Amino acid sequence: MSDRRTRLIAALDTRDPREASRWADAVTPHASAIKLGLEFVYAAGLEAVSEIAAGRALFLDLKLHDIPNTVGAAIGSLSRINPAMLTIHASGGAAMVAAASHALNENFSTENRPVLLAVTVLTSLDDAALAATGVEGGVRSQVLRLADLALRNGADGLVCSAHELAALRAEFGDSPVLVTPGIRPQGAAAGDQKRVMTPGEARDAGADWIVVGRPVTGAADPGAAAAAIARELAE
Repeated sequence: MSDRRTRLIAALDTRDPREASRWADAVTPHASAIKLGLEFVYAAGLEAVSEIAAGRALFLDLKLHDIPNTVGAAIGSLSRINPAMLTIHASGGAAMVAAASHALNENFSTENRPVLLAVTVLTSLDDAALAATGVEGGVRSQVLRLADLALRNGADGLVCSAHELAALRAEFGDSPVLVTPGIRPQGAAAGDQKRVMTPGEARDAGADWIVVGRPVTGAADPGAAAAAIARELAE
């Protein structure tokens, strides 16, 4: 049996550095990492990312997706941020994933190299939405296909829905780092997420990390909300 410990990433989805800083202070005692993504980076810039992430593990969720050379160069530009985790899209292809892995090895020391996470299928997509993009066979098949491609070409782990966790563990074992967004505590609104689970369900299915945003940052007391999720994970 795995002795995996599932940990919380608090997603600080805002354009406002002051708000992000307040949230970060509130959740840090209970969350093992914070997430800053496209909304914040485009609005506030990378220097604000560095300021808020100082002293904290950062999940930098930029979902890089471009030709291999551009992705590799972009990762080189991110070396001053020193994130703990960095995301790319697995659908960028084998060469792009390999270029991202190579760029991390070239631009970061072994001790500070971020965990390279490949996004499989966005949690806002279900079978019908995926088919509308031209991908047949359903979400599960596409997740497994992209996971195999990414892991064979240098990704350290995957970003996936909790609903694919068990299948990924069965296929690839305990080695890949599995990060799961679309987590909603019991009674929380799903919002724009199509494939959701509670924190405890995701833990039991094999997640290393869960990402929770609005149920924490939208709470009257974000610190208490994060603490409640951490307690559920520890049960």
